[in-house]
Amino acid sequence: MLHIGFCIRGLCGNFADSMIDNTTFGTRKALFHTFGCKLNFAETSTVARILADRGIIRAQRGETPDIVVVNTCSVTELADKKCRQTIRAFARRFPQAAIVVTGCYAQLKPDEVQTLPGVAVVAGADRKLRLAEYIDSWLATGTPVTDVIPGKDIREFSPSCSKGDRTRWFLKVQDGCDYFCSYCTIPFARGRSRSATIAQIESQARDAAAGGAKEIVLTGVNVGDFGKGTSETFFDLIRRLDTIEGVSRYRISSIEPNLLTEEIIDWVAQSRSFMPHFHIPLQAGSDEVLRLMRRHYDTALFRSRVEHIRKVMPHAFIGVDLIVGARGETPELFSDSAAFVESLPVSRLHVFPYSERPGTRALSIDGIVPQEERHLRSRHMIDISERKLAEFTSRFVDTVRPVLVEHSVSADGMMHGFTDNYLKVALPADPSLANTIVNVRLAEAPASDPHADLSATVAL
Repeated sequence: MLHIGFCIRGLCGNFADSMIDNTTFGTRKALFHTFGCKLNFAETSTVARILADRGIIRAQRGETPDIVVVNTCSVTELADKKCRQTIRAFARRFPQAAIVVTGCYAQLKPDEVQTLPGVAVVAGADRKLRLAEYIDSWLATGTPVTDVIPGKDIREFSPSCSKGDRTRWFLKVQDGCDYFCSYCTIPFARGRSRSATIAQIESQARDAAAGGAKEIVLTGVNVGDFGKGTSETFFDLIRRLDTIEGVSRYRISSIEPNLLTEEIIDWVAQSRSFMPHFHIPLQAGSDEVLRLMRRHYDTALFRSRVEHIRKVMPHAFIGVDLIVGARGETPELFSDSAAFVESLPVSRLHVFPYSERPGTRALSIDGIVPQEERHLRSRHMIDISERKLAEFTSRFVDTVRPVLVEHSVSADGMMHGFTDNYLKVALPADPSLANTIVNVRLAEAPASDPHADLSATVAL
């Protein structure tokens, strides 16, 4: 349902009047700001394209926007806080701009978002592709608009395939989640699991290829759940995409370990275009904590998936998500988790301190870990991650690997890109290499900066 709200903090003043006086969209400029996951970035790019088709163009650096679109995240309380701070900052910086807020934070806390300064439109997580009509309403009336339906009622799949300002394209294949892990609000923010059809996804991928896409990242909330409730599966999807000419690379974004089957792993190992790169959420290396989290696997299954990847693709990059300090994670269970992670042949950890989320089952679990202890545990896991990444990276120094070179040139005169197995490299700028795949020889990163990209030169 579309709700027309009251006028917030004088928003129906000079800016609204000027918008009503001149409805030629070609004079409007929009600034876009995205929080969170790759799926959000893909959807923001699609929104920008829809608005551009209506004459609302992207504001360039230094220009003052008429509209600010903020695509929010709500995975943690810190994410909510950053969203609020950013919206307020935009309101101070661009007091005449209409601020449009969408995404998970807008979905979960629309009443709170409505009260923030400068907000003209609040749109739920499934309403992003309707932002143009809400902006139309604002332009015509100057009255704030809110359109948010309960997460349990979200059923529509909104397609998205775009590259934005990036070399890689992001193709949304799935949305929503039916898992309801005890710590997570995503099912409430994104709704139930739903997908496009393989035919629809294939058509979008072919269009991307015609638009110059060399690499496509398959995104979603729970991509391995693609096709749930239909006769199609994620395995069917990736086999079909592998046949599309013009796309040299695909990457699978985060995929649940129970949905990453050995059949999929074996197929990726011999596929034409799917890269040796996996991102698998572990969340905890303790079976007891996994049980409290209501995850759908145990550590034995997770280990089997990682070891199978290493067996058939020794060079594969394996990234792992990890939550530390969850309710019920005693010091002993954290030690078990750290030991398990140490023993895994993975490439990198993405570590998140546990965040309390209203409305989640986790709030009924005893054993709160103090905030300071959560940060100490995060630091411990990050130290493990840095060692593992250094070990993995060192294996490829003085080897030759294919790199997709990105368009931009950094201030130091370097271009950047990723190898097939997701090592980020820097090489001397040569604009003719942009959006091409070249073989490069990898060298050590500067010893003074362990986080720096690997140096690389084009292999002759």
